Amino acid sequence: MAPVPARSDWLEVSAVLAREAAEAAEAQLLAAGAIAVTLLDAEDQPVLEPAPGETPLWPQLRITGLFAAETDALRVLAELSRLDPGIEWRPSGLPDRAWEREWLRDFRPLRFGTRLAVVPHGHEAPAGAIVVRLDPGLAFGTGTHPTTALCLEWLDARAPAGPAPLAGRLVIDYGCGSGILALAALKLGAAAAIGIDLDPQALQATAANAAANKVGERLETCPPEELETVLAERKADILLANILAGPLQALLPGFAALLRPGGQLVLSGVLAEQADALAAGAAPWFELEPPTVRAGWARLAGRRKVED
Repeated sequence: MAPVPARSDWLEVSAVLAREAAEAAEAQLLAAGAIAVTLLDAEDQPVLEPAPGETPLWPQLRITGLFAAETDALRVLAELSRLDPGIEWRPSGLPDRAWEREWLRDFRPLRFGTRLAVVPHGHEAPAGAIVVRLDPGLAFGTGTHPTTALCLEWLDARAPAGPAPLAGRLVIDYGCGSGILALAALKLGAAAAIGIDLDPQALQATAANAAANKVGERLETCPPEELETVLAERKADILLANILAGPLQALLPGFAALLRPGGQLVLSGVLAEQADALAAGAAPWFELEPPTVRAGWARLAGRRKVED
């Protein structure tokens, strides 16, 4: 039996097993008193985008049960062994930390294009840069992922240099996460931006980051079902959506309705091999340029057709 860890804030019990055994192992952990169960890839074989209705798992996965600190580790191991003696469970201690902030210690200033920089609070900004100060909190979007970087570079390159290169534009950041794309557009001079997300935490993060960057008065946030009210019959000049190919494909008619004729569309979160299918799906409403690809991810950009 694996050694019992010293007392910590939490007890974790993990095992590596085949995906066929995952459902039964999860039930065993819950029966033994686990507060939560996590499944992770054990062999670096990511599943990037499941088909609708699927819940795919990796061929080999690591399953971990989380238990309260006062849980008797020996009792849990004995119970799990009784339920299935063929699984080798390993206990470990887990200290309590602000886990959502741990990775921020390695977050450093990043440049995008010729002007734009994303800089964490407390770090010195690059000389001459248009700066977005960012604390993403629990929401996705810091510029470190290729899909976000591709969108930020597009924003930086779209307009001529000057104090307000996107002057007068209304920008929609659809699936805003941390709000990084909306913030970048506003810092580059956009008149207004709207951040849309299904996740209330993302909307909170976007609003907080906008206030920290002193552009809060030019940014609105809302869930998708409230967007029509927020727009109040306006049309956007630019719509950026960094999501995934499946949702993007389904949202294309709605994006066409949100953009003025000639308005610009930027789609990211798309695997390179998905770009052609997405471009074909967009063809009734949009004229898209050839995709820009980086590290296996693609960005599609173009304009709303004047006539469908």
